[in-house]
Amino acid sequence: MTQPNQPNQEIKIQDALAGAEYANAMQISHNKEEFYLNFFNIAPPTGRVCAKIITNPGHLKRMIAALQDNLKKYEAQFGVVTEAESSLDKEIGFKTS
Repeated sequence: MTQPNQPNQEIKIQDALAGAEYANAMQISHNKEEFYLNFFNIAPPTGRVCAKIITNPGHLKRMIAALQDNLKKYEAQFGVVTEAESSLDKEIGFKTS
């Protein structure tokens, strides 16, 4: 979104990212400076990491606000969304110790 009195900024997408990845699970961890978001595509009996994002706390807070706003608009248009069952609670063919 362009702010008033600011020129448009061109954003390019890398060829490797031109498509989309489906994620049905996510793992979040953090330290003092950064949040780590790992997105998974779980299709039993296996799963794979399909994206990894590292961001700072301020940007994460903006992302959460944007997601909440979009979900609110979605529910106003299409109805209440119920939370999906967690895929990570199930055995998916491998275990960590």
